[in-house]
Amino acid sequence: MPDPSQAGGTDSHPPAIILVAPQLAENIGMVARAMANFGLTELRLVAPKHGWPMKGVREAASGAVAALDGARVYPTLPEAIADLHYVLATTARERGQMKRVMPPDEAMREVAGRSGRMPGQRVGILFGRERVGLLNEEVSLADAVVTFPVSPDFPSLNLAQAVLLVGYEWRRAAGLAQLPFSGEMLSPPATRGALLSLFASLENALESAGFYPPEKREIIARNMRDMLHRMSLTEQDVRTFRGALRAMVRRREDG
Repeated sequence: MPDPSQAGGTDSHPPAIILVAPQLAENIGMVARAMANFGLTELRLVAPKHGWPMKGVREAASGAVAALDGARVYPTLPEAIADLHYVLATTARERGQMKRVMPPDEAMREVAGRSGRMPGQRVGILFGRERVGLLNEEVSLADAVVTFPVSPDFPSLNLAQAVLLVGYEWRRAAGLAQLPFSGEMLSPPATRGALLSLFASLENALESAGFYPPEKREIIARNMRDMLHRMSLTEQDVRTFRGALRAMVRRREDG
């Protein structure tokens, strides 16, 4: 869990996602989908290569069209970031610029912390062109750099992947990363009486079936009880086991 002193909680304003000179409608649509996954809502486009809107962009978003409908288009990057207070640039390669370099988790803690400590402070994250990324001049406009700890054998990420990683880390840092389901047991643990009753039913059924060698019955019975104890059975587990035993015994008696 993030340190509450470093995160903005539910008051943390999500950063703007800024795509610089994006080329493909499919990529922009998938970026919008990645944004929706983690609650990012503001999309800015700087000089999209084929204008805006692009054919096929909504289809690529798979229904996540809110960011597309609200997208703002700017002719230049300085205009796109003019109202922001803090800007991060994403890049996969070293640029020779004396800037702070952060992985996405550290960067998003910084983002969440800023908007949490100073409500109204706006943050933007720059993502570059599909083929060449951001230009050095564009990186120079940012306060710090975000890069990803990918394998050096294949460091390339597409736009949607990069936005997805940033969005995931922002949601964690903002204290919003709640799992949609827990997988917790819905049935309480079985009582000792229920377990003893199950042991008796199981051992009687096995004895009737001739399972135990006479000289090893007690040893095998104890081992099987230990096995069932290790399973930490719930009340529902015991009912299921007992129902299965009754069905097998009835089938054998009827047969």
